[in-house]
Amino acid sequence: MADKILMKGNEALAETAVLAGCRHYFGYPITPQSELPEYLAKRLPEVEGVFLQAESEIAAINMVFGGAATGARVMTSSSSPGVSLKQEGISYIAAAELPCLIVNVMRGGPGLGNISPAQSDYFQATKGGGHGDYHLIVLAPNSVQEMSDMTMKAFEAADTFKNPVMILSDGVLGQMMEPVVLPEPVNYDINAKKWGLGYRGADKKGRNLCTTIFMDVEHLEEHNWHLYQKYQFIRDEFEKGSWKDLAVEEHECEDADIILVGYGIISRILKTVVEKCRKRGIKAGLLRPKSLWPFPSARVAELAKKTKQFLVVEMSCGQMVEDIKLAVEGKVPVYFFGRTGGTIPSDFEILNEVDKIVRPD
Repeated sequence: MADKILMKGNEALAETAVLAGCRHYFGYPITPQSELPEYLAKRLPEVEGVFLQAESEIAAINMVFGGAATGARVMTSSSSPGVSLKQEGISYIAAAELPCLIVNVMRGGPGLGNISPAQSDYFQATKGGGHGDYHLIVLAPNSVQEMSDMTMKAFEAADTFKNPVMILSDGVLGQMMEPVVLPEPVNYDINAKKWGLGYRGADKKGRNLCTTIFMDVEHLEEHNWHLYQKYQFIRDEFEKGSWKDLAVEEHECEDADIILVGYGIISRILKTVVEKCRKRGIKAGLLRPKSLWPFPSARVAELAKKTKQFLVVEMSCGQMVEDIKLAVEGKVPVYFFGRTGGTIPSDFEILNEVDKIVRPD
């Protein structure tokens, strides 16, 4: 078994990107993700890679567009306000069906906000923060180990579906240190991507074209429906196909009267709350979406037939709770508890909310 290494979440993600075959990083520093570009600025030259600190987030995401178009494994990272600036470029990359990794280490907002952890970028990540009909695959780790594991999976998913993937982290996961087992390095072959502008194989007969411009309305509509069908396929793969293990985690849900729902760092707090509830005779369970898009709506709907109510906990004013309500379709009550502005709710606060719901008298 490989040795465990004590690393920050941002560092584990960065090292795994290198092991996954990423050799091109374009970004701009912003707290609390700055350790990520700092690490890659040193690490990428060691493997003959390219690290470039762009003049802005807008420039960085367009460099990612160019790098991805060649077939290379490429990534960028930022925190909330910086990701906002990248939205036009992200829409372009999704429209061009180019694989890449985008990392958002969330901080408090809106506006400049603060550098404390938050989860208020959920809508931006899962509903498409840019223009047009498109989706990112969005993965939500809850540990330093998963910061590593999901990075490897993110590059694989991006290549498999020819789609940008976002890892939606936060200031806690990026800054905290935990033991991590890093994966074995991947022998990545850029020539496997025969559609890439950089493909030079012997079977290449013509120019490869990468564009998002369809001036003819019928051609654009045809392209949009093509993307739509691809997104339906991705949903199916995460619900019941080869990617279903990356969709959701459950704990004590089978006989639960109340199911607590949270992603990222919140899910770890909720697991403690579930254990305390069980000791007090409250049948609580935990549902953790690991994939925020596609969202595990089908599994939520199944659990809504068994449980009496849901409590969604987020570090926001309430965003993922809307996807839970849509999946539940009014069959059982859905409650919400949130803290915002960079505040992390305690297990005591959440336990108090559970008491109010299951023991209102």
